[in-house]
Amino acid sequence: MGSCKDPKPNCEFVEGPIIVGAGPSGLAVAACLSNHGVPSLILEKSNCIASLWQHKTYDRLKLHLPKQFCQLPLMGFPEDFPKYPTKQQFINYMESYASHFSIKPSFNQAVQNAAFDSASGHWRVQTQDFEYISRWLIVATGENAEPVIPDIHGIDKFKGLIRHTSLYKTGKDFRNQRVLVIGCGNSGMEVSLDLCRNNATPHMVVRNTVHVLPREMFGFSTFQIAMTLLKWIPVKLVDRILLLVASLTLGNTDQLGLRRPKTGPIELKAATGKTPVLDVGALSLIKSGKIKVVENVKEITINGAKFTNGQEKEFDSIILATGYKSNVPTWLKGCDFFTKEGMPRAPCPSCWKGSDGLYTVGFSRKGLSGTAYDAVEIAKDIADHWKTSKDCKGSVASCDSHVILLK
Repeated sequence: MGSCKDPKPNCEFVEGPIIVGAGPSGLAVAACLSNHGVPSLILEKSNCIASLWQHKTYDRLKLHLPKQFCQLPLMGFPEDFPKYPTKQQFINYMESYASHFSIKPSFNQAVQNAAFDSASGHWRVQTQDFEYISRWLIVATGENAEPVIPDIHGIDKFKGLIRHTSLYKTGKDFRNQRVLVIGCGNSGMEVSLDLCRNNATPHMVVRNTVHVLPREMFGFSTFQIAMTLLKWIPVKLVDRILLLVASLTLGNTDQLGLRRPKTGPIELKAATGKTPVLDVGALSLIKSGKIKVVENVKEITINGAKFTNGQEKEFDSIILATGYKSNVPTWLKGCDFFTKEGMPRAPCPSCWKGSDGLYTVGFSRKGLSGTAYDAVEIAKDIADHWKTSKDCKGSVASCDSHVILLK
């Protein structure tokens, strides 16, 4: 690679950090940097901010946590928003956030390769149109960049519709159908609920153990109660309290085919990132038999599926509620900061900072509150370097400029 002093055609030197991803994580860190007077450039592969929320979420989606735990740094939700904002309200909030901080991502710029050039001490980020160069690279693509499509024997034989939840919008599209929902996390539960309310008959596959908790306990958010208790008592004791209350309010979920893991919900979330299900109504429909709980799938057939318990059923459609994964390994090269699964190797809370000017935001497995923490810390760290940067003093008259095109 050539140095920054000898640029190639279509090469742009970015005075501040390059941020990959214009979701909540990218917007949050850009706003925090701007608050410190540090410019940045966001590269976004889609044509809008928060593309996951805008294009790959179902219509009935609401925030699972109260809005105070989901707000981005420096600007809270409008006071008239409900406790659990809807999908569209959250999108409106993020658009207002970007406008307020004058964040203008470079859209339709899919990062194909990013690597650190040790000779020049800069990151080189290649898209389909340009090569961008900067001292700092912030990975803001998050834990949920790409849908996980499971490899199930015979899935290519099925004659009906197969759709990942990233393409699912409403149960109206499946009215009066028998639908196999593969996955029992928050998405699987909510899709099953939505299907049921639109006169479909969902059969939800439980592939693994799962913690189901009430969304609220005693009128307060379960998450809020857990976070408050963690300030005073150990996580194992907090988990015992949550499970005791869950048992009293929801009953024994094992009897419904929803076996709980041996590890408590908060401890499991911290260790593996697996989020407990916060019930918003699906459990009562499981108890009434309107949502059928079935064993894991052994094989997909032309007309339905065979299960591990030997049963076989016919279905009109299949919904894959199998989650998402990081896509970082596909484009970040020559860097061992991330695992092959695309998650930081460093434990939290220090997982936001790598070496050579590499940072990550939105990988802490702590939701939007974790994103906010990461963004604040990253901005502080980069701002300290920015104040003493020779680049700003020597090559730019004003640090307000976001990008300088080298010709």
